[in-house]
Formats: sequence, structure tokens, C-alpha cells
Amino acid sequence: MAQVKQVTVTAESKPGVLAKVCDALAGAGVNIIAICAADTGGRGKLRMVVSDPARARQALADAKIRAGEEPALMLTLDDRPGSLGRVAERLAAAKINIKCTYASTSGAGGAAQIVLVVPNPDKAERALA
Repeated sequence: MAQVKQVTVTAESKPGVLAKVCDALAGAGVNIIAICAADTGGRGKLRMVVSDPARARQALADAKIRAGEEPALMLTLDDRPGSLGRVAERLAAAKINIKCTYASTSGAGGAAQIVLVVPNPDKAERALA
């Protein structure tokens, strides 16, 4: 488990926005490790764990894309039924709300990378230790 900085972009939900974000990051040599994109009421929100958050924010600013940053946790779990549920139960027992989560798995067992956005990452780390 590691605390990471998640880069966030809120923009109009329309064709080409994700392409522009990806192009800006690629041009700066920033790799996207994990990404979540959601649409609510015509606004899109991207949450990304990237290889270099500071470089990513600068590249996005240079491309006239407003970006923010928030802490998150990145966990490696077994890719099998119940793994994420056990983590959620431990956080619930510690009264820690999960604001957002997204994951990447191979779908064939092995490991899963899970990103959790919580109000207090330090407290969450202690609850999961």
C-alpha cells in the first residue's frame, strides 16, 4: 500500500477532452498508471494516478487544462472475489468513507491495483495495516 497523489481534471464532457489530456501528458513523458473518468450532468471528472504528478500538472497547465491534486491510496490486492470487500469492511469499521475507487486487473487472477480516495489517507493506512 502506498499513498499517492492523484491528478484531477474537471471539464465539459464532450468528444476530444480525454484525447487532449492524454496528448498533453504523453508530450511531457508522463505515464498514466490508473485512470477513472465519470460524467455527471454534462461535466466530466478525470482522476489519474500518473508517473510524475508535478510534471503532469505543468503539462496540463501548458495545454490550458485546469488540474488539481488530491491524496489517494494505491493497494495491490489478490485478484479474486472478496478482496476489495474485505478492505471496504475494514475501512467501514474504522468509520472511513470511500469517496472514490477504481481498479485495474488482468481478469485472470494474480494481482489487482486498487486506488482508493478517502478523506484521511493516514487513518486509512493505519486501519488497513
